[in-house]
Amino acid sequence: MAVISRRAADRLRAGHVWVYRSDVEELAGVDGEDAPALLPVTDRRGMLLGTALYSGASEIALRLISQEAIGEDAWLALLRERLKAAIALRLPMLSAETDACRLVFSEADALPGVIADKYGDLVILQLLSKALDNDAVRLVTAETLREAVHPRTIVERPDARIRELEELSAPAAAPLYARDIEEPLTKTVFHLNGLKFHYDANSGQKTGAFLDQRENYAAAARYAHGEALDVCTYQGGFALHLAKTCRRVTGIDVSHAALEVAEQNLAANREQLKDSEVDWIEANAFDLLREWSDAGAAYDTIVLDPPAFAKSKRAVDSALRGYKELNLRALKMLRPGGVLVTCSCSHHVSPAEFTEVVRAAAGDARRRVRLIERRGAAADHPVILTIPETEYLKCLVCEVS
Repeated sequence: MAVISRRAADRLRAGHVWVYRSDVEELAGVDGEDAPALLPVTDRRGMLLGTALYSGASEIALRLISQEAIGEDAWLALLRERLKAAIALRLPMLSAETDACRLVFSEADALPGVIADKYGDLVILQLLSKALDNDAVRLVTAETLREAVHPRTIVERPDARIRELEELSAPAAAPLYARDIEEPLTKTVFHLNGLKFHYDANSGQKTGAFLDQRENYAAAARYAHGEALDVCTYQGGFALHLAKTCRRVTGIDVSHAALEVAEQNLAANREQLKDSEVDWIEANAFDLLREWSDAGAAYDTIVLDPPAFAKSKRAVDSALRGYKELNLRALKMLRPGGVLVTCSCSHHVSPAEFTEVVRAAAGDARRRVRLIERRGAAADHPVILTIPETEYLKCLVCEVS
């Protein structure tokens, strides 16, 4: 049994599901080094708050999965039920135009630590908590995914950094499921908004593509015009959508490997995007934008989609300076009537803080910026109001004069 502080108990009662290690006051009747995956959670008075997944290695020691006391059998049944509900929510979002989405989004689907992404006929699974690192969870999860979406292959691919922090076991070399055991599918082409993208389960950031930006890709294409610049393009997600409406698009990224995939994606869509000229530049975004803005380079549309600058609360001030620098340079480079699509995926940076950064950059650049849309992640990444970490992606679409 885990006894937690009053602060943590109030947090759970308010609807959050995390308890930090510093708020665990006692592990009663268990050895902290060898505690079970499931623990009942109580406040100081002994009042039951529910059952949580326990991790002795993580800063987030407890992740609440039920407000009742449950055992392993009930947890596995609950896991199956919640997986089915999460997938059912996403199935109407899929079509021939878009056959990729996030099927399961961790806390947002009441399944802390479970993430599953669909790329065409390939499903990528991440189990990001020590309490999930067992055969029973893998079996239930793989069976449910197979029955619900009928993929050709299911591959487990944990985030390398989280695997180290959580002290997770190494994933098996073989897929969790493969329709063709002899030649399992690990590479595929999937579709977002009618465009084709390559995916390789053995390479790339996170689990592959940034599916959370799907609706923002489409929004950017609606407003974009003229000459466009996509900063931190990764594998060309925004750039190729911009090419639907812009005569020339340049994508910038520091990763050579990412730009190689971007070029493959461009080739796959060349016929559809034949009216646009698209090129890629391998460079550090800060250095290049500073050089270009000082030299007077000008664009009609600029997209800023950098990686998360704030991995912790301590990094927020530095992150805000980074966001301001990028936005300041972009605003200086936009022609009157231009469009700025600017994003932040740092959940430690609030929507209000990010908006203030763009406002401050507009003031320093002496540009009038009109907010057209305030956007977030796509619908397959739902937000739970009592878990603010689920609302991590910010996207502002602005007109600059």
